[in-house]
Amino acid sequence: MFDIDVEIGMREGRRVPKVAFAPDVFTWPADEPRLIGGRCPTCAAVTFPQVASCPRCGSPEMAQHLLPRRGSLWTWTTQDFLPKEPYASGETPETFRPYGVGLVQLGDEVRVEGRLTESDPARLRIGMEVELVVVPFRVDDDGTEIVTYAFQPVRPVQDQRDR
Repeated sequence: MFDIDVEIGMREGRRVPKVAFAPDVFTWPADEPRLIGGRCPTCAAVTFPQVASCPRCGSPEMAQHLLPRRGSLWTWTTQDFLPKEPYASGETPETFRPYGVGLVQLGDEVRVEGRLTESDPARLRIGMEVELVVVPFRVDDDGTEIVTYAFQPVRPVQDQRDR
């Protein structure tokens, strides 16, 4: 089992806890976070998130497996409207900001869906290298900052509109 813990950050001059949106999804706190997947010891299938049994061979023994931090953007889209519940960002239709969503190929192991730190279509390219980062998701009523994972481009793409 990997340690999933609380990090203390600063907001408006005061200390606030930062916690992952769910346990056992990514290593936290960590300078170089990693997604926590599963690997079947029988057939070597890799999953994300970790599941109780192997979807390929049916083995009931799945081991935790840290996934690569970098991968390539396999496809993407933008989320241009506030998702319906159970989405729990705390945003309203007035405060919602569109975000990118991508399917990322992590090595030759697995494809993972996740937020992208970039939402401008002119700055996203299929095949571009992206890296896992942790980003704010919402702030609870008690001031706790809930964080989630996202993928950010390793190198920016020149905006085609600038040409």
